[in-house]
Amino acid sequence: MSEAKNACVIGWPIGHSRSPLVHNYWIAQHGLDAHYDKEAVRPEDFEAFVRGLAARGYRGASVTVPHKEAALALADEADATARAIGAANTLWLEDGRLHATNTDAYGFMTHLDLSAPGWDAPPRPAAVLGAGGAARAVLAGLAERGLPEIRLLNRTRARAEALAGRLGSRVEVGDWDERDAVLEGCGLLVNTTTLGMAGAPALEIDLARLPDDAVVADIVYTPLETPLLAAARAGGLGTVDGLGMLLHQGALGFERWFGVRPEVTEELRALVVADLGEAAC
Repeated sequence: MSEAKNACVIGWPIGHSRSPLVHNYWIAQHGLDAHYDKEAVRPEDFEAFVRGLAARGYRGASVTVPHKEAALALADEADATARAIGAANTLWLEDGRLHATNTDAYGFMTHLDLSAPGWDAPPRPAAVLGAGGAARAVLAGLAERGLPEIRLLNRTRARAEALAGRLGSRVEVGDWDERDAVLEGCGLLVNTTTLGMAGAPALEIDLARLPDDAVVADIVYTPLETPLLAAARAGGLGTVDGLGMLLHQGALGFERWFGVRPEVTEELRALVVADLGEAAC
């Protein structure tokens, strides 16, 4: 592993990220001589930044929007999970080489199972909105679970079709304007777009089309309860916020950089929730 002590999260923009709060909590908990930073890096500067990780004192990094596909392309070695998803969210240096993986699918599915146990019994179609790096991970996790059909919609249809082509016939692409109709019969709706994030427009969709026992998940966690989740809760649907995905996927990255698997606890979640509340004030 690199002699560098620290790690960071790279994104553009990056102001919303709570990853430093999470990882520095774990660093303190395990008594490590390290810290975890937040790095705002423009897409045109991403390659140079990653090539210079060691020089900046970093042994690895989390990667978020919009860099996940570029991160995979830059890796000297990428594991099967990252290659299958087509995007990487975790980088680390080992023996002078840049390694990549993707922990998003694990983080999403772990949090979904813990927050809405039995959501996939019986297996029903799921609808996924978005076709970026996070959508790739969500789709991979759902496909591995064996759902009968995954309905994928993106504002740019061609991008959704390209993504569906990687995942096989189980993924059906629809037009963005059909997002209300495709909810019929779905046991799960997942928003992986930035719609509903603080400062972004809300996602407009008719949740009444979902079955009464459906679950709505949103990977956005700023705010913790997005307009989509608020509407789902008001309609009596199950809801899964984006914070748990962040925490569970982050634990795997932390282990890569620091050699110890941290625990996702209620205390940690409460710490982040409190920070999110303060930021909204």
